[in-house]
Amino acid sequence: MRKSIKKAAALALTLAMSTAVLAGCGSKDKSTGTKNDPTTAPTKAADNNQGSTDPTKAPESAFKDYSNGFEKNVTIQIPVYDRAFEGWNPTNNYYTQWVQKEFGEKYNVTVEFVAIGRSTEVTDYTQMLAAGTAPDIIFHYDMPQAIAYYDEGAMQELNYDEIANYAPTYYKNLGATIDSYGTINGEKVFFFANRPTAYNWVTLVRQDWIDKVGKTMPTNLTELNELYAAWRDAGLGNGGGTLLQNNFIYDYFFRSWPIDADERALYSDLSVAALPWEPTHKFLKNLNYQYNNNLIDKEFYLNTDDAATKADFVSGNSGVYSFYISSSTDVLTSLLANNPDAKVSLLPIAANVSEGGVPQQRGYWPFGMIMGINSTTTAEERIAIWMYLEWLSQPDNLFFFQNGVEGQNYTFNEEGLAVKTPDFAGESKLSNNNNKDYWCLVVESAQYSNQDLNYKANIANWAPAGYEYIIEDAYKDYIANLEYMTPDAIFLDTIQSVAEFKSDLNDLFKELYVKCTMAPEADFENVYKKACEDYLAAGYQTILDEKQAAITSGGYN
Repeated sequence: MRKSIKKAAALALTLAMSTAVLAGCGSKDKSTGTKNDPTTAPTKAADNNQGSTDPTKAPESAFKDYSNGFEKNVTIQIPVYDRAFEGWNPTNNYYTQWVQKEFGEKYNVTVEFVAIGRSTEVTDYTQMLAAGTAPDIIFHYDMPQAIAYYDEGAMQELNYDEIANYAPTYYKNLGATIDSYGTINGEKVFFFANRPTAYNWVTLVRQDWIDKVGKTMPTNLTELNELYAAWRDAGLGNGGGTLLQNNFIYDYFFRSWPIDADERALYSDLSVAALPWEPTHKFLKNLNYQYNNNLIDKEFYLNTDDAATKADFVSGNSGVYSFYISSSTDVLTSLLANNPDAKVSLLPIAANVSEGGVPQQRGYWPFGMIMGINSTTTAEERIAIWMYLEWLSQPDNLFFFQNGVEGQNYTFNEEGLAVKTPDFAGESKLSNNNNKDYWCLVVESAQYSNQDLNYKANIANWAPAGYEYIIEDAYKDYIANLEYMTPDAIFLDTIQSVAEFKSDLNDLFKELYVKCTMAPEADFENVYKKACEDYLAAGYQTILDEKQAAITSGGYN
């Protein structure tokens, strides 16, 4: 049995690291790789993936020395999210070229970035894995999907001593997390990025629209629906809408409190929707009401990615928009270009909660990006990955990746905080989320040496100039509702039926929930009941049965 994965609240660990960039293009054939090259692990302990993984002490003689670079060039492929930022090439830019020069040339490594669509991530990986063209790192932000990749045989077993040897700084920072959470079914598979406290997922609301209809900021779902109705009647716009898919956290605001741990373990799952669960019933009933009363976008099901919902917001069709905000986002400038008098505020979490409920949210585990090494990645390629993580973990490199060139992208203030240059558009311009899709391999947000400076850095990194109040309000909202943020259960062994039925159920859920949403209000209950029957028969009942057996045996944390 693997080491038990322990349940914990999100930890705020401090990393002071620095940045760098990798370049390249091309497609390495990943289908002919050789695992576990014995030349890199001559000792029995290393070869068998055993031995100490004390993050403060790496093995001294078990591994070949590549500190002067590889004798023959090694090519590694690093995934990077393609968020469709206008004018930004995620695989070839100033920073990827800088990484190649500073890291690649030093160690005789060719670094290629592979674009992964943010909203099509699972599909992209699935297709590339099938074709043998997936990058060396297989990553995801949510454990259920990471486990699904593992179940499909996409990841190779790791030697954590090897990571500690070739990436001692990285392993010192993340070793405890890797040791606690990285083992599944007795195999050491995952490694992680650090997740400090974060509150940059925000929902913007058109404050000028609220003012125009004589309303105040809604404090519960009834008031929110009344606000949408007022917008409708005034001809301003609607409450937006998007197609639910791949990540199922839609019903948190409708869940009961306090939590029934077994019930939550049974139903709450990021990778498979819990259609027959009562919180989903309540969510869909409200969505049906919003649809039939023209409170949301009547064609919400066509908004299949962030770009579509963003377009609705900046064009003035909808009055709300949820996203991970950053100081370099173009959302607000685009909104003002189309609506010069637009004003925005933070929509509080409680605005989505029915009267009498509590603002529940999914709590983060104490890790950010969850990563594994492609099962076809060779030993030298794997070692080059560890060396890259070590290089990326150095404070100067990480800082450069996060902030750019001093005097161009930013200047230091008297406190030592890097203050971004507004509207900088030079060669070293950062991506619209401050290059996070590159440095998220080691940490989720920029970190300084103390919490006060971290808070100021968060405002600087997440808030566009003039909108600092959005992050200030987001932090207050986060603190006020922190007790209602709890992480999902993690099962000690994989739930095989999830991997078996997930894809088909996800497709079926989209069809059924849209049907429930668009049904006449008088028909909703009958349509929902039939949808649940179809969903259970399509495999969800099998998932519930397998989970229940695991719950009964105490097989989750």
